[in-house]
Amino acid sequence: MDMNIGIVVSEFNYDITSMMLERAKEHCKFLGVEVSEIVHVPGVFDMPLAINDLLKKDEVDGVVTLGTVIKGETKHDETVMSHAARKITDLSLKYEKPVSLGITGPGMSRLQAEERIERAKDAVESVVKMYKRNK
Repeated sequence: MDMNIGIVVSEFNYDITSMMLERAKEHCKFLGVEVSEIVHVPGVFDMPLAINDLLKKDEVDGVVTLGTVIKGETKHDETVMSHAARKITDLSLKYEKPVSLGITGPGMSRLQAEERIERAKDAVESVVKMYKRNK
């Protein structure tokens, strides 16, 4: 398959997101998808700008997002996830390119986030399937 994707990964909770990134890269290799660029951002809330920059590039066919939003003492996790998900959807529609929501949460404990590391593969699958559908 001739497809190039970008990956945007959150550095917050990097002990988890770094493993998600490895799973995503392995799955891309398995599917024959080229990862043209990996962008690290501080947190999930910071992803839209990096996604926007990647989607502007003609050589990028889609973007995989990787992050985890773990519940704290407030509802901050819900706010972060809600706004990030909405903006990610908006960017996908604006550029007419697939962008996956490979972000686990909100409302999760650290243990639940660790149990969902493999979901990074689903994020890759989502972008690949939507790209194929639109070609």
